Amino acid sequence: MADSMMSKAATMEIPISSNGDSRNLAEDDSLEQAAKIQWSLREKDLQQVMVSGPNLNETSIVSGGYGGTTEGIIPTSSIKGSNMDYAGSNSSMTAEEATRGVAVEKFDIMKKWGLNTYKCTKQMISERFGRGSRTVDLELEAQIEVLRETKRKYENVLRLARALTNHFYSMVQTQHALGDTFADLSQKSPELRDEFGYNAETQKLLCKNGETLLGAINFFVSSINTLVNKTMEDTLMTIKMYENARLEFDAYRADLEELNMGPRDAVTMARIEAAQQQYQIHKDKYERLRSDVTIKIKFLEENKVKVMHKQLLLFHNAISAYFAGNQQQLEQTLKQFNIKLKPPGDDKPSWLEEQ
Repeated sequence: MADSMMSKAATMEIPISSNGDSRNLAEDDSLEQAAKIQWSLREKDLQQVMVSGPNLNETSIVSGGYGGTTEGIIPTSSIKGSNMDYAGSNSSMTAEEATRGVAVEKFDIMKKWGLNTYKCTKQMISERFGRGSRTVDLELEAQIEVLRETKRKYENVLRLARALTNHFYSMVQTQHALGDTFADLSQKSPELRDEFGYNAETQKLLCKNGETLLGAINFFVSSINTLVNKTMEDTLMTIKMYENARLEFDAYRADLEELNMGPRDAVTMARIEAAQQQYQIHKDKYERLRSDVTIKIKFLEENKVKVMHKQLLLFHNAISAYFAGNQQQLEQTLKQFNIKLKPPGDDKPSWLEEQ
């Protein structure tokens, strides 16, 4: 009986507690499968993120204190914008500083110019009313006056030579037309053919010699024009710079003398030192330009003598040969001075010059 009870007990079902309940096995299997599916989905999402990468504009930075429970989220777009604003402010500040520097530099230039103009105007008025003294180089002033008078006389010579050229050109054109008319009449008037023919040949010869003389006169006019309006004018420009430097030198000299007559305190001594520096600068400039003027006047006189000796000899020989009717001597004069005549019709303006 005991054996039967043991066998029955062996064949009885043993109930399982909650830790190993058989009714929960199916539920556990379903949970495990759901966890596997969720893990596979997370793995796919992670691979996609690794391939595509995060959007930096949407990336957030989490900041929190050590051991703290609070955390702040700062969008990186705001950091990027703040950096751009900072760079823009730096560039605008640099542009403003550059503009301010240029403005200050221009203001300093205008200030110096205004001060210099005031001093020079004051000195010029003082000289005109006889209250101020001026520096005078008697020898150089006499040379400058002679140069100005010479320029006025040479300008008159140039004006008269141009007038002679215009009148003589008109005469040559008239002779040319008259020669053509005589030649035409010699063909149409048999009874006066010889007489018209002689006069036609004479006018053509005079016209040819006149064109040769015109070439010599034009060369004379061109050389005088270069001497008067370029060489002399350049020297006179240097003289004008010298006179301006003389006025500035006297203005700063008078300013220094006025300061030396005043009190000798600390402020005045500083002004005297600055005035002494300006006085020395303008003195050096004045002496340098005075030396330049002296040298240019000397070279101008030498150049004037050489040029006029050649041009006056040309003018005399050409006029004498023309009115003497010596065509050979007239052509020899042009060869002597290397004057080449323009071919007929070359003096006419081109169609571009007529526009």
